[in-house]
Amino acid sequence: MREFSLPALYEVPTDGNLTDLIRRNASQHPDVAVMGRKVGDSWTDVTSTQFLAEVLAAAKGLIAAGIEPGDRVALMSRTRYEWVLLDFAIWSAGGVTVPVYETSSAEQVSWILSDSGAVAAIVENGAHAAAVESVRDRLPALRELWQIEAGALDALVAAGAEISDATLDERSASARADDPATIVYTSGTTGRPKGCVLTHRNFFAECGNAVERLKPLFRTGECSVLLFLPAAHVFGRLVEVGAIMAPIKLGCVPDIRNLTEDLAGFQPTLVLGVPRVFEKVYNGARAKAQADGKGRIFDKAAKTAIDWSRALDTARGPSLGLRLKHTVFDALVYGKLRTALGGRIEHAISGGAPLGERLGHFFRGVGLTVLEGYGLTESCGATAFNPPDRQKIGTVGQPLPGSVVRISDDGEVLLHGEHLFSGYWNNPEATAEALADGWFRTGDIGALDEDGYLAITGRKKEILVTAGGKNVAPAVIEDRIRAHALVAECMVVGDGRPFVGALITLDEEFLGRWAAERGRTGGTAAALREDPELLAEIQRAVDDGNAAVSKAESVRKFRVLPGQFTEEAGHITPSLKLKRNVVAKDFADEIEAIYRG
Repeated sequence: MREFSLPALYEVPTDGNLTDLIRRNASQHPDVAVMGRKVGDSWTDVTSTQFLAEVLAAAKGLIAAGIEPGDRVALMSRTRYEWVLLDFAIWSAGGVTVPVYETSSAEQVSWILSDSGAVAAIVENGAHAAAVESVRDRLPALRELWQIEAGALDALVAAGAEISDATLDERSASARADDPATIVYTSGTTGRPKGCVLTHRNFFAECGNAVERLKPLFRTGECSVLLFLPAAHVFGRLVEVGAIMAPIKLGCVPDIRNLTEDLAGFQPTLVLGVPRVFEKVYNGARAKAQADGKGRIFDKAAKTAIDWSRALDTARGPSLGLRLKHTVFDALVYGKLRTALGGRIEHAISGGAPLGERLGHFFRGVGLTVLEGYGLTESCGATAFNPPDRQKIGTVGQPLPGSVVRISDDGEVLLHGEHLFSGYWNNPEATAEALADGWFRTGDIGALDEDGYLAITGRKKEILVTAGGKNVAPAVIEDRIRAHALVAECMVVGDGRPFVGALITLDEEFLGRWAAERGRTGGTAAALREDPELLAEIQRAVDDGNAAVSKAESVRKFRVLPGQFTEEAGHITPSLKLKRNVVAKDFADEIEAIYRG
């Protein structure tokens, strides 16, 4: 058994709640822009004073509607300015926010609202409202339903006009540090989602220590962060509260379809993403270079960036020749890539899955340091991350200051600290199973090095055991295969089988380009899944993945699927984690085909 900890850098308030942050900002930084609000195609700054006024006006409306201290209020919307405003308004009214993914089905909405006992729901649009209304007969506690795009904020402000400031102040102070701030329902790779109860103290401990350890990323008046991850996910909430705590300017966009334009308009210094986002940035830049006849230059520049980054971790550093090549490619390639990312970007934080050393070194080599981290809903977001001054690519970093990471005898990662959730809502059995003597059992397998840097190697419950008795952790090889531009998703199979196989889906965007360049008609996965040239390209991706594992763990055969793993079909969660049991059931015939004969 091995463990590592770092001393706390932030003194967690003994009392108070998260609404104290917006009042403090308005007092100490009245003219600092804490939010960027997109109206049409342009961004407008919102100062801490303006933000506080809007939050409190909406909170008065919630109080007027009968929201009482401790009442649960569901919030179902894409990531947008109003999400953050309403989150703080619910807290200011003494309520508890229950985020709901905007992609949730009516059945999921029914479960979350009924299990949490939500008395009100605020949704973004008509489709969301219809989903709630379709199951309203199952929600006896639900009294109110507001729609953002149908004037919810104006209605709340008007309704709260008669609520006094004294009443509001009393209500805003009603929640104590150990009271629930939010109930976040895990997206659940198996079974029904469980509601993680996160307190105001959890967020103070999490965000306070993270902001202190990552100070260069959170310079008030200089830094800004663009959030395009789901605000309903705990990672998004960490960014929201951390940005307000610092404070730095926070911008919200609902998706990544217009990410290039949003980056250019907002010009963040920091972005947050999952590995697939960074893979798409790399693959998109490479594809554009190839289309412009500069593919060989890009590939040389990419190799130079990776070599330069690796050399930074050596005692001698980059050689003179490498420094010269890096300078040349900075003018030809790297600078243009940074401009495409907004021009001011300095850092990125990646979570949700392993990024991979190749991408980590590439981005650091082009001037964008991607700091990999690790966390869960139960840990209020990041429980480990790489610090900018001591990055160790290939790991998820050191523990959050003030917390402890322990590796049990069987390799499971255990966590301890004030950032850990208080339990699962209405589920004492699951709470008792997950928490033992103050330690949270993550279900992840990992290792700590001599400097306390954590590496995650797989999920305890996802370990496959082949017919030959070989234990296989799927994550390592899946991440390597998925790094190929043509691969969207990869799921390793082989439990109880004679060898390891894989199901692979194709990235539709790059498949179209690949097909067009080769004169193929019908550039779809269904049309091209048996194409010999495409299969050879996927085999190269598999070979690269196999290079990271032993022969017994390597993928011997694979099947390219005719479509995608989708959230709608239940194959992936909103945070892009594979629901392996659902995939295995829906594609049982494809798995059998791998082992046939």
